[in-house]
Amino acid sequence: MPEQTYSAKDITVLEGLEPVRKRPGMYIGSTDERGLHHLLIEIADNSLDEAIGGYAKNIFVCLHQDGSVSISDDGRGIPTDKHVSGVSALEVAMTKLHAGGKFSDSAYKASGGLHGVGASVVNALSTHMDVVVRHGNDFFIQSYKTGTPDFSVKTITTDEAKKILPTYHHNLFNTNSGTFTRFWPDASIFKLTTEFIYSNIKNKLQERAYLVAGVYIHLYDERTDKQANFYFESGIRSLLSHNNKHKKGLHEPIYMTGTATDNSYPIGVEVVMQYTDTYTDSIESFANTINTYDGGTHLTGFKTALSKVLKNYLTAGEDSDKDKKGKGSKDIDFTPDDLKEGLSGVVWIKMSSSEIQFESQTKTKINNPEVQSAVYQVVKKGLEEYLEEHPSTAQAIIAKVFLAAKARMAAKAAREAVVRKGALEGLTLPGKLADCQEKDPARSELFIVEGDSAGGSAKQGRDRAHQAILPLGGKILNTERARLDKIIEFEELKDLIVAMGMGIGETLDAAKLRYHRVIIMTDADVDGAHIATLLLTFFFRHTKPIVEAGHIYLALPPLYKIAHDGKETYVYSDIEKDSYISTLTPAQKLKVNIQRYKGLGEMNPEQLWDTTMNPETRTLKQVSIEDAAKADEVFTTLMGAEVAPRKKFIQTHATSANLDI
Repeated sequence: MPEQTYSAKDITVLEGLEPVRKRPGMYIGSTDERGLHHLLIEIADNSLDEAIGGYAKNIFVCLHQDGSVSISDDGRGIPTDKHVSGVSALEVAMTKLHAGGKFSDSAYKASGGLHGVGASVVNALSTHMDVVVRHGNDFFIQSYKTGTPDFSVKTITTDEAKKILPTYHHNLFNTNSGTFTRFWPDASIFKLTTEFIYSNIKNKLQERAYLVAGVYIHLYDERTDKQANFYFESGIRSLLSHNNKHKKGLHEPIYMTGTATDNSYPIGVEVVMQYTDTYTDSIESFANTINTYDGGTHLTGFKTALSKVLKNYLTAGEDSDKDKKGKGSKDIDFTPDDLKEGLSGVVWIKMSSSEIQFESQTKTKINNPEVQSAVYQVVKKGLEEYLEEHPSTAQAIIAKVFLAAKARMAAKAAREAVVRKGALEGLTLPGKLADCQEKDPARSELFIVEGDSAGGSAKQGRDRAHQAILPLGGKILNTERARLDKIIEFEELKDLIVAMGMGIGETLDAAKLRYHRVIIMTDADVDGAHIATLLLTFFFRHTKPIVEAGHIYLALPPLYKIAHDGKETYVYSDIEKDSYISTLTPAQKLKVNIQRYKGLGEMNPEQLWDTTMNPETRTLKQVSIEDAAKADEVFTTLMGAEVAPRKKFIQTHATSANLDI
């Protein structure tokens, strides 16, 4: 284990805590479900920082029945000695913004934390928080209410600590040091929900376990007795294997690692990549333990190096071997999209936490320009050497790139043919589209409706000022298995592309989207769910920016109309129907009339407006991407060519499907 000091002098205070409760979104991104889960990950990442530094081997996370969460580790334990500010360093770390051990390289060489606001923000946004620290034979505790200490840090006995720590965290009594944290999220801040979702937390912890090889991460949900344990020896190579488990790899994974030392501090780089038989790319990027969902300079460096190496290889030159490798390449102008079709990869950089620059506290994008250079150097050198030593892999990659380029050119030709007819440029909107009068995209909605019958009702019942209707004539093409040229040739999808007005493929410009609410409105049955899934596949694979921007919605039509005593009530599930019927008197039950809607077309325009389209009474589900890698896996499983994984997925999740069959 590394020998480093870690004491009160390593805790630096930059400013106070007061703004957090006033504007929590500035610190955790939002106060919805996503922001709530961000609290837990902030504390868990502090424990992971200890593991990265080589100080911790075990991390325990527990979701409690009372709505609280607890996290413990066997790291060094937060310092409890007196800080220069006059109070304990523990109190400083938990109650002051920009206070922590991550501003100086003497404490951390790489960490997920940056600004030192994580623990204090979690404290400020919780009704209560308890922190217990072990140093040798001594236990220390401090409790807080909405970020304010209940009492000064004090020493407690082992027996007293055992009464405070749940059984799941008793590992802290079998080590020499560590930290235990338990917090209760504040419902006045998180008004939508304070309930942690086990599967969400499980996915985030598993992802981090892949990165920090050799650390044991344990999750327990005492609400349901579910538990999960993670331990991986091979790091990001295991992660790539997991991500590609339902895809067919065209070659063995290519692993590259190195350290760039051009700057005043080293930047560690690890990259693993593999081309698959799919048509879309899936590249995850990480900075220390943080998943940078929005990419950044490390991802740019990887893509630049990949493009440089493959283009050099394809167009290389004079000797006979290279001539064979580059045969025909000069006739094609390869684009970055050609080079990344079917590419799956993981890019991970590790660097000084005092130097890393995230775009915001939510840490979804890294901005350091020197990181781009570091990744470029490592990938360029590593990939050149690998392709030279593995010519069969090089040929497999080149064949994939050639096919992608040919498909792109075919799609371009098809697109230009449509443009010549005046379509994709917006000169002529589809005849099926009943457009709205509003020209401001922010005030406009597009309903994609299943079938002409429902389309007719929707057109009659809509608010023409700002609601447009586009009926679909049945199930659309499964775009998981289709290249762009086939998509553009499919009439229903071509009409949808034209209606949205933002182009497709290399011409896609999300800023030109004509409607900022694109609403999928299908029947509440199996066929309707299938059509919705096909549409979501198209949006996720080919118009991902508008999904990420929150422009895609699912309408929620009712399943039943219940009428009695001159009153009509709409319900949206069998459970809701049974619950409503149970509230009726015996006399009302005898006279009640229950109408089951088999499709949207069975509703008259007024009913469709009242239940599903009226902004004041309808229910919409906004589609978001919480975990891009998980979403990619689900779409590949459900919509890909492999039957066995799809069958297993359906059998596993059949009981949780919310379908009225």
